[in-house]
Parts: sequence; structure tokens; C-alpha cells
Amino acid sequence: MGPHPAVAAIRLAVRRVLHDILNDDQPTAGRTAHEPPPAPLVLVACSGGADSMALASALAFEAPKLGIRCGGVTVDHGLQPGSDLRAEEVALRLSELGLDPVESVAVTVGREGGPEAAARDARYAALDAAAARHGATAILLGHTRDDQAETVLLGLARGSGIRSLSGMAAVSGADGRYRRPFLELDRQTARKACMVQSLPVWDDPHNADPAYTRSRLRHEGLPALEKALGKGVVEALARTAQLSRDDADALDAWARQAEAAVRDSAGLLECAKLYALPPAVRRRILRQAAIEAGAPAGSLFARHIEEVDRLITGWRGQGAINLPGKVVAQRQGGRLVIRQG
Repeated sequence: MGPHPAVAAIRLAVRRVLHDILNDDQPTAGRTAHEPPPAPLVLVACSGGADSMALASALAFEAPKLGIRCGGVTVDHGLQPGSDLRAEEVALRLSELGLDPVESVAVTVGREGGPEAAARDARYAALDAAAARHGATAILLGHTRDDQAETVLLGLARGSGIRSLSGMAAVSGADGRYRRPFLELDRQTARKACMVQSLPVWDDPHNADPAYTRSRLRHEGLPALEKALGKGVVEALARTAQLSRDDADALDAWARQAEAAVRDSAGLLECAKLYALPPAVRRRILRQAAIEAGAPAGSLFARHIEEVDRLITGWRGQGAINLPGKVVAQRQGGRLVIRQG
């Protein structure tokens, strides 16, 4: 008799990602053709919740069969009383699953961008550092299809364009470090897998706190949409994410190809040539130019790019546009100059 269907589903999802990691892992320069490649290390980011505990258990089961080392990292954000003790408990559970190395990392959460964004930034910085310390090839994240649907709705509310509607990528980060095996699985499957394996899980009270936008969306917004539109909203939003990602990737590629053609011999952007491009392509070029000039990508919103775009499409002699990161965009002699102010 095979494993419970929920357990089989999470293991299959992880197995597929591990095969991808093995295929992507290129031979190290300097190693002879007869030397076996070192066993890659894959870490799981685990909060102790059902999604990440299910992911950790599947990784511990599948990785050894493929000759992959597996470890785990839990991040203590320090936002709740006793969070350090809870992080130690999660680390112990990961070790009991057979993961090694395992560590708990404490971080200081700032305030920039709001509490949720600040916590996310601190968490990813800690995970990046852990990957560097241990020489990990990849880090697995437990985001599910439900998380993807929430991300799409949050992007829609921000009005940030098709890229924000594409949600979370299955592969992201430097060199494809972050992998999300569960984007096609629902949250209930992960929770069921933990239950049938008797894995203890911790339900973060922040996930039910209406002070947080994602929590309100999860407990109020999505149920209201399903009541109004019927079941299948989560699946439809997840499909929207993938379709939007395909479109956004194609437009990004077009913009990269078009950029060289709209610059003059000095490398400045020519307004007339920019004007001739489709808006979606032109605005991508403008956004990338602003980022290269020093504007933080996370602080650069659609309204900023629209203001810069009006220097191309609605030129009335207006002055310079101030962008995040002390970057200034202005039109000079038919050229668009974007630089540090």
C-alpha cells in the first residue's frame, strides 16, 4: 500500500524540483571528467507551519534517494514573545527528520515598506546568507497555490501591471536559488500531509491577524470572491499568474532587444525612437534605465514610470522627474537623461 495521496503529491512535487536541480547543477570548473560531482546541498526554509513542514518532510524523504544532501533553516523574526524558543523547536524538528545542517537564524526586522515587506526582506537576506555559509545549491520555499492566488490579488490591488499579476515564480533569485515546488498544490494538501504523518505544525497568529493585508485577503477577501463567483477562484488566479508571467517574460525580452536601437552613439535614450515603441515595451526600457541609475526596484512604482513616460509622449517643456534613490529623469535636446540627482 502506497503513501496517503497528500503525502504522495508533496513528494512528487519535491522529486521533480530535485531532478531539475540536478540537471541544472553544472560541473565545477577545474574538475576532471572522471571526478564525481560533489553532492549538492538543498536547504528548506521552514517556519514550522504546515506548508513548510510538509516540504521539509518530503525533502528529507526524496533527497537521499537522489544523492542530494538536505538541510534546513528557520528564521526568527523576533516579532512575537517566545519566538526564539519556537525557532529552536522548529530546528529540532528538522533535525529529527534527518536534515543536516540545520540552523535557526535571528534577524532584526526594519520598518521600510511596511511590516510585511520588512519581514520578508529580512527573511530573504538571512536565507541568502545561510546559502552562502553552507554552499547550498538551492533553497526550497513552501508557497502553495493559495499563496499564489493571494499574491495575484495583491498585485491587482496595487495596479502595478502585468508583472505584478504574474505572482511568484517557480524559480527565482540569484542563479535560480529559490525553488517553489508547491505552487500547483493547495494549502489543504500540505496540511493533510502533515496530519497523516503526525508532523506537529505551528499556526502563526500573524496569519489570522486582520492588521496584516494578506491575512485580511485570506480570511475575508478570497472567501467573499468564492461566495460571489463560485469555487475555482484560487485555481483561476493561479492560472492567471502563469499566463501573465509568460506574457511579461516575452515583453521583457522584447524590451531588452529594443533598448540598443533607441540609444544614440553616446548611449543616451532618444525620445523619438522611444515614442515609436509600444507603451509596454517603452516603459520597461524606462524602468530598467531608472534601476541602472540607482533607483531601488522595490520602490519604483507604475506611477513613477508613467511620469517619466510623459516626458516622451506628453512633452510640454516640463521639468525633471524625481525618482526613488535620488534619481532624476529629464528631457534634454531630444534625449532622455536618467541619472543620480
